[in-house]
Amino acid sequence: MRLNSLHLLNFRQHADTRIEFDLGLTGIIGPNGAGKTTLLEAIAWALYGQQAARGTRDSIRFNRAAPRAAVRVELDFELSGHRYRVVRGLTSAELFLDGAEQPIANSLTAVTELLQRRLGMSRSEFFNTYFTGQKELNVMAAMGPSERAQFLSRVLGYEKLRGAQELVRDQRKLIVAQLSGLRTMMPDPEAIDRALGTARDRRQEGERQLSTSDGCLREAGLALGAMAPSWQEAQAARERLQEIVGELRVVENDAAARTRELERVDAELAEIATARLELEALAVELVPLAMVASEFRRFEELAREEGRRLTLVESERSLSEELVRLRERRDKVARAPQLEEEVTEALEQKRRALEESLGQLEARRTEWVRDKQEAETKRDALRRQYQDLKLQRDKVLDLGEDGECPTCTRVLGETFRTVLDGLDEQLETITVDGRYYTTRLEQLEHMPGEVRQLDERRRELQVEVGTLERQLARVQGAVQEVAQLGREIASKEQRHEQLTRDLAAIPAGYDAVRHETLRAETGRLAPLNDRATRLSTLLEREPRLVSSRDTALAESTRLRQRVEALHAARASVAFSEQDYTELRERQELTLAEARAAEIAVASARAELQSAVASLAQAERAQQEYDKAQAAHEALQVDKKLHDELDRAFSDLRTDLNHQLRPELSELASAFLGELTEHRYSELELDDQYNIIVLEDGQPKPVISGGEEDLAHLVLRLAISQMIAERAGQSFSLLVLDEVFGSLDEARRHNVVSLLRGLQDRFEQVVLITHVESVREGLDRVITVEYDEERGSARVRQSEPELVGATVGDAEGAPVGAPVGAGMASLTLEEDA
Repeated sequence: MRLNSLHLLNFRQHADTRIEFDLGLTGIIGPNGAGKTTLLEAIAWALYGQQAARGTRDSIRFNRAAPRAAVRVELDFELSGHRYRVVRGLTSAELFLDGAEQPIANSLTAVTELLQRRLGMSRSEFFNTYFTGQKELNVMAAMGPSERAQFLSRVLGYEKLRGAQELVRDQRKLIVAQLSGLRTMMPDPEAIDRALGTARDRRQEGERQLSTSDGCLREAGLALGAMAPSWQEAQAARERLQEIVGELRVVENDAAARTRELERVDAELAEIATARLELEALAVELVPLAMVASEFRRFEELAREEGRRLTLVESERSLSEELVRLRERRDKVARAPQLEEEVTEALEQKRRALEESLGQLEARRTEWVRDKQEAETKRDALRRQYQDLKLQRDKVLDLGEDGECPTCTRVLGETFRTVLDGLDEQLETITVDGRYYTTRLEQLEHMPGEVRQLDERRRELQVEVGTLERQLARVQGAVQEVAQLGREIASKEQRHEQLTRDLAAIPAGYDAVRHETLRAETGRLAPLNDRATRLSTLLEREPRLVSSRDTALAESTRLRQRVEALHAARASVAFSEQDYTELRERQELTLAEARAAEIAVASARAELQSAVASLAQAERAQQEYDKAQAAHEALQVDKKLHDELDRAFSDLRTDLNHQLRPELSELASAFLGELTEHRYSELELDDQYNIIVLEDGQPKPVISGGEEDLAHLVLRLAISQMIAERAGQSFSLLVLDEVFGSLDEARRHNVVSLLRGLQDRFEQVVLITHVESVREGLDRVITVEYDEERGSARVRQSEPELVGATVGDAEGAPVGAPVGAGMASLTLEEDA
């Protein structure tokens, strides 16, 4: 495998990074934490997807990229004579072959699976083959013998044999469980044989019983056939007699119904004759009914008009009384407009007097309050002034003639008495003024008499104004009432005139006594009229009843004739109930024997079917037993095969472990000879997997630290060579990550020189280290530094002729996109 180029976009700390790989020894150098190892993670992620990356998918995105910015790694490499370009993002992936424009795989899963098949390695095998870190070089030194063997088996993929053996053992356990289940479910063969014999015996017995029952059924059928003609004749005679008897009952019932109908019609005709006589008598009494009913309706109308007249008279009386009351009220409030003017003028005068009184009262009250506040303010000021002077006098008195003046700060001396007298005089003046203002405050404590008189006048005027305002409101209400009374009187006078006209239009002539007489006569004649109506309706039915009587009489005659004919027909039928009963008993006995024979045949047939089903079930049980026996034998063979596989895997692992040490020793010895120019010609692993270096064919008892690192390095190279050979891949790429450890300067340069000596075996070597001093031995150098301002790694790649230059000389190297072969821009995250 050979790497050609790598492009990272928003991957970890890579904003937009491109790097071109070349053959030879390439160094990626930078301080710890600068992000050198991210390059290896990007290569693995491009090949194997998320399983090769640290953390979650979201943590891969460059932390300063936009939320929806694309994350992509593009890797170009050669493998087995073909050139591949894989482009992988967070949600998509494409794989191109030999520069084609169309991908040969275009999904995350498809690209990963295809690359793994082409590489022939899993992710762990890929890392163990092409990548080597410091931990892998000396990890075996800290292990015990068994741990070393397990480590080598795991790295070389021998543990897959253990996994395969475990799968074989799990499958064998499943086979054993299936064998146990089959043995549990398999029936007893002797019980199957017994069931087969019993089922065959039952089938023979069923066939015999079915033959016997069929014979009995045929005999019963012959007996029924011989009896059938006489039985059918008897049934026909009986049915004919039953038909005649039934029809005779119907005809007799119809004749009786016609007789009852004739009796009903005769009764109704007799009732009609009686009704005709009663109706003739009622017609005489109902002669005056029409005149009485007409007069009664007229008096009913007059009674309604009389009631309306009485109502109108009552309304007219009430309306007249209301008009009298309204006219009296109108006369009473007629002076309201004149009173409104008088009260309004008096109210305005009182309001002006009240405003004048309020102005005088407010002025005198303000003057009184001002004098009181001024006296109180001056009294309080004198009190404070008195306290200050009293303190000064006491202080001067305490200090004496040798004290300082409280105002000019000079010694009092002879002016002591003068100052003291001045202070006493001021105190006396303040005391007199204070007494005056105290007396003045006592005088002003109570409201002056003039102010009280003005306040009393103000209250009297307010009461008078309130009285006039209420009187004005009442007068104004009366003014409004005058207009309203006029409208009401006009409306009611119109209503009174309408009532007078309505009373004049009501007709006269109502007589209450005559009205009651007519009501009584109408009440007496109304029931008689109803009775006459019902009798008339009854008389209307007479023609229909006469017609019905004639029809019923004719039908009755016909039915009597039919009865006589049916009696003659019944006498002519030759039928004996006793002979029919005896014949029916013989018929039923024969039928019972036939049914018993049918039941016997059905029972025998069911028994035969049951026996056949039991035999089929027993035969199926035999077949299932045979199948289970065959499956049991097949599982036994399968179990033996898995037993052999288990032993074969154990033997294979034993053989591989026996071959492991010699093969590793041979490969490591070849590397060691080339690296040391055959100073050390051989390296062996003893049975404890300890490293033994041979010099001139003899074990070297003590080796130096550098020799030990060299031995570990060649052993790791030998392990990688074995993994590559087993995967069928050429071992042309080698990536070493921080393999120098704690080597001194000389040993570091020696390791670089030794790696250069292996270029004929490893065409492409990538060395990742933080040691700056190894630059001189490299073909090209990529320097990685962390840019705090950009939040990413800053990469400078030197040209081959500048590799030997100092770090400071490389400051001018280009940064960014590649500008030619061997030039690249990288952004790498912190070391894992």
